[in-house]
Amino acid sequence: MEKLNLLILISDQHSKFHLGCYGDELVRTPHLDALAARGMVFDNAYCAAPLCVPSRMSFMSCRRPSANRVWTNMHILGSGVPTWAHAMGAAGYETALIGRMHFEGPDQRHGFERRPFGEYRTHPGADWLGAPAFQQIPASTTGQSRVAVELAGSGRTIYQAFDDRAADAACAYLDEQAQGSESGRPFAAVAGFLLPHCPFVAPAELFDYYYERVDVPQPTAREREREPEAIRRFKEARDIDRPLPEERIRVARAAYFGMCEYFDQLVGRVLAKLAETGLDRNTLVVYCSDHGEMAGEHGCWWKSNYYEGSVGVPIIASLPGVVPEGTRSDTICNLMDLGVTGVELAGGEALPDADGHSLWKTLQGEGEDPSRPDETFSELGGGRDEAPSRMIRRGRWKLYKYHDETPAALFDIEDDPDEMNDLGGDPGHEALRKELLARLYEGWDPAFVREEGECLRRDRDVVAAWGKAVQPRHEDAVEVPDEEDVQLR
Repeated sequence: MEKLNLLILISDQHSKFHLGCYGDELVRTPHLDALAARGMVFDNAYCAAPLCVPSRMSFMSCRRPSANRVWTNMHILGSGVPTWAHAMGAAGYETALIGRMHFEGPDQRHGFERRPFGEYRTHPGADWLGAPAFQQIPASTTGQSRVAVELAGSGRTIYQAFDDRAADAACAYLDEQAQGSESGRPFAAVAGFLLPHCPFVAPAELFDYYYERVDVPQPTAREREREPEAIRRFKEARDIDRPLPEERIRVARAAYFGMCEYFDQLVGRVLAKLAETGLDRNTLVVYCSDHGEMAGEHGCWWKSNYYEGSVGVPIIASLPGVVPEGTRSDTICNLMDLGVTGVELAGGEALPDADGHSLWKTLQGEGEDPSRPDETFSELGGGRDEAPSRMIRRGRWKLYKYHDETPAALFDIEDDPDEMNDLGGDPGHEALRKELLARLYEGWDPAFVREEGECLRRDRDVVAAWGKAVQPRHEDAVEVPDEEDVQLR
């Protein structure tokens, strides 16, 4: 029997609420919507951490951040940690990473045999290659600070330039596979993209389209009074506790929506090449993002909290004749499940100590899989004066707790999908709250997270100092093009 290929398309910071197939009537994502029409959409998918590096390392290892010892964007996944790329390679697959994965440190492969196109930064402390990054806007516009919303507009950034090249490289790789690669093996490839991660800058024609149509969410005084204490602290740490002017929200949302559409166009190119080569007939295609983007909802931006817009992710999968077309699954799942699924598809040896669970039966339309737990977790390691925290989603309930004096937050996702009614202090839900809290703390040691995180920070300081002094060059590093052209609005 011919082995199936695997192609995963992974974006950065794409909220599931801003795709047509997830119900957004404004943002135009026709190519991802078409992929959804040909396959299955997962409505209750989450990331293992609503932050880039810990989420992605858990995606690769299929282990939770505490098992990886990766809680922040500064932490480095150990090269001895097995990933699904290792397991699928051992099962006879050619594994390839094309573009973004945000690996930190000298190991830029972690089981990927090939890397046809790398990424801008590879080693802590070392400079990016090529042109200076962000010549017209500050680098802080890529982060979680007020300036990222205040300085937004139209034009072109090095992130768009990167994604153009990543799409080109993915198409070239598919052409090569269709013509018969030298290895003669099935492939498991990831095409990784930077969009729609901030800076909030979109091509002018897309920015103008959304600027005229976008809504401007502003929490009411009552909503602010009722929001969880942890969210108030989240906002204070990022200087967005002071409401942003409506015009700044409009501009940043218009740019974000424009980036979502631009990214969808690139996905369309890759999917068209897959169909053109005929590889679509025997390739499981999965689309996902590493975490979401709040985009102004609840007065929040970026990620790093447990609202659905931040910790929830889109997962769409298609495989003709196997994945039922036009279907949806309410299975509670996690990005950690995707690698486990790929290894099962390959007939490989199961990854040891995996926290993920295979979705293969679900993808084949076999209905509810009794081997899967009806729950999943996500966690953050703290920082920015924030305590370590963890979330559990079980059935209709979501609970999260920061390991400090702030009370746990509890939401009924079925009756309150917009998360407006925190039941964390409701006496009528005390028994449920205690049950979920006990489960949340099982296998999670916030004191260890704090202590180990501080050790890792000190270790990384030395590694970064070496990188700054030596300026090591990695074969997978790509140069920054001199293409920035931003018009702030």
